[in-house]
Amino acid sequence: MKSQIKNTGCVVALAAALAVRAGAVDAPQTSWLEKTISPVANPILFEDPKVASEVRPVYLCQFLPDTFHYSGGSVSLGGQVQVMALQLRYALTDRLGLIASKDGYIQFQPQHTLGHAYGWADLAAGLKYALIQSEENEFILTPGFTLTVPTGSRDVYQGDGSGVWNLFVSAEKGFDELHATANAGFIIPNNFSDNTSQIHYSLQADYYLSQYFIPFAVMNGYTILSNGDHNQLPVPLNTEGYDLINFGSTDASGTTQLAVGGGARSRLVKNIDLGVSYEVGVGNSVGIFSSRITADLIWRF
Repeated sequence: MKSQIKNTGCVVALAAALAVRAGAVDAPQTSWLEKTISPVANPILFEDPKVASEVRPVYLCQFLPDTFHYSGGSVSLGGQVQVMALQLRYALTDRLGLIASKDGYIQFQPQHTLGHAYGWADLAAGLKYALIQSEENEFILTPGFTLTVPTGSRDVYQGDGSGVWNLFVSAEKGFDELHATANAGFIIPNNFSDNTSQIHYSLQADYYLSQYFIPFAVMNGYTILSNGDHNQLPVPLNTEGYDLINFGSTDASGTTQLAVGGGARSRLVKNIDLGVSYEVGVGNSVGIFSSRITADLIWRF
């Protein structure tokens, strides 16, 4: 009798151990990417290294400096540029993604010197591929490209040149709740007379405090590599238009423009993110960038 009870106990203990192990095996594994966020600031050029299918409406309000400095002089400016756009991304495979990063409607609204203008932005689209995606090391590396086609309105300084390539690489590294995202790329025009070539680079650090509050700090930079042969503005320009406009400036080569800021994302539900950022131009070459507010809503499907 005691032997039967002992055997029965062993069988129950073994069954319980197997059940616990099976439950551990069957439990869904949470990827480190679940707590990462997409960049908010610099939405045209700062591409997320993750590949996903999403619709992303974007609103951007860039405040213009009260005084705009160009080569040999300055003018009063002030006001703002507002952009309303819709970005699209589609995962062709789990690593290859189609991206449509630039479109939308631009409202150019300076207070002085220049008149108000309204029109459509150029269109930009391309591909990205997650070359390295390591769960163990919490790391992802994704090169890609976009081509900007000059389909926009010249009234808002679009539609100039013969197209511009953006060859970029994005990467992200996780450190538990802390994540660092970086992006760098070359802006290469098809016609160097009409547009300037540039290097752009971005860095974001975010911390997952909770699903509803994920703060971040961000830096975006642009270094002009070559001059164009004409300006879209009627003065000699020693600056460029950051991610939105390529003026084809004639005196900007070698200059660097920087913007720094921060913001937060909120994961409203599993597949919907809301984001907002605020940036300010820093250094001597802020150009037309005094400060900028960017807001977006991401719906992943």
